[in-house]
Parts: sequence; C-alpha cells; structure tokens
Amino acid sequence: MALKQVSSNKCFEGFQKVFEHDSAELKCKMKFGIYLPPKAETGKCPVLYWLSGLTCTEQNFITKAGFHQAAAEHGLIVVAPDTSPRGCNIEGEDESWDFGTGAGFYVDATEDPWKTNYRMYSYIKDELPKLINANFPTDPERMSIFGHSMGGHGALILALKNPGKYKSVSAFAPICNPIQCQWGKKALGGYLGSDVSKWEAYDATQLVKSCPDSHLDILIDQGKDDQFLSAGQLLPDNFIAACTERKIPVVFRLQQCSGPAQHCPESIRFFVSNWQLQARLRLRPSCGE
Repeated sequence: MALKQVSSNKCFEGFQKVFEHDSAELKCKMKFGIYLPPKAETGKCPVLYWLSGLTCTEQNFITKAGFHQAAAEHGLIVVAPDTSPRGCNIEGEDESWDFGTGAGFYVDATEDPWKTNYRMYSYIKDELPKLINANFPTDPERMSIFGHSMGGHGALILALKNPGKYKSVSAFAPICNPIQCQWGKKALGGYLGSDVSKWEAYDATQLVKSCPDSHLDILIDQGKDDQFLSAGQLLPDNFIAACTERKIPVVFRLQQCSGPAQHCPESIRFFVSNWQLQARLRLRPSCGE
C-alpha cells in the first residue's frame, strides 16, 4: 500500500512525519502522524499507538502533547492516526461534533449509511499496524496503546478485545462505560443500531467482566475537576469496580490538573512522559537489546 509523505520535521534528533494513504478498510484517504526516534535509524523499535478524542485529527497529539523528548529517550515509535474517515460524502456526517466526522468512536459500524466507511476498530486493530510494520523499523511483538477521552475508550476496548496484542494500555480521561453515557448512547446507537447487546462489545466496563488477560497493564489518569467527569460522560468508577470484581489490575490516579480545561488535549502533556515510561517498561525485550 503506497504511502504519501505530507510533512517531515526533525525533532529531538528523530523525525515527526505525517503520511497519507488510501484505506481499504475505510474506503477513503487517511492521514497518520508517526514519530521516528533516533534509534529507528539503526534498529527496530517498539511502537506506541495513540488514539485521540472527539473532533481531533492526527495533528492534535503531535502538536500539543509534548511527547517527543520522552519518545526519543525511550526509543519509541509513536503513531497517531485520525479519529474517523474523512470526506465520505455521507449525509449528516458533519452535522454534529460528537458523531460522524471526527467521532468514529473506534467501532465497526453495522448500520446504514455508516457501515461502509466507519470501521475504525478494524482500521486501528489490523490495517494500520500492518501498514506501519511494512514501512517502518518496528518490532511487531512490542506494541502498546494509549489515548484520550473517546481515544481512551478506543485504547481500552482494543486492549481488552485482543488479549496479548498490546503490552500495556494507558488512558487520560477515557469514556469508560459508553453504554451508560450520552456520548456513547448517541454514537453506539447511530453506528450499531438500537440493540444494546451489540453496544456491549465496544464498552470497556462490559468487556473487562469477561477479560481473560489478568496480566494486562492498565493505567488511567483522570483530572479531578474535569467537567465531563462530573457530567457523567466518563464513568471511571464503573470500570474500576468491574476490574476489582475480576481481579484485573488497574492503576487509577485522580489528578489535580492545572487550569480550567482539564479535558482538553493540552492537559495530556502533564502525564504523557509517564505513560511512555510505563509503556517502555512493558515493551522491554525479555533479554538484552
């Protein structure tokens, strides 16, 4: 599959690049950002996939999160895809900020008119990693995933639905129980139909109840005064309770963030180096490099 380089910028002795490609899964052109650390010039590196939240593109994380120095130091390739298909000419896809364009919710849609293009789950799970592994110096056996808000939801469900695929999963203010919140009800109902039992396949709180992987390393950071936490959109307590019942280890840290916009992408910079360290510890080879 051909890649078209859109941009390339040197950063902490590595390169932050953006590429475009034709997606077979989504039936449209897609962009992704990829940071190649200095170590990628001489050998294979573990890969950390970042999933962004509602309204974001591949640009939000690479321009706002300040992750490059830590990625360079730890020798991590970091991949940041877009959050939905773009330009599919589906009626209604641009009408609201929390459904359609910029709001793919990391599911495979089953309802018309979304089911042909809105297959972000399969794109992130299968197509994108195959593309990255075929074109960059990655170690396919050392892969982790993390994300923010809707992307935190995506990271959690991808890790829980695919035991052993990811070495660790981290999230900042994730949507933990979408079948119980307004964002999730709107998105899952629109993409999957009215049968709530189908929604459960994309709900981290439901998935963890049957998760066989008790060794999955889960880390969640949540701003204490996040307006969407108090509005009942994130529901981390439900996820923690389900993990506790199943004896799935999870580190949950309620953080006193600075500034009023605790749910915005800029807040990620306070925690991103720690998430990358967590991923790097899990991504170390079993014997020396």
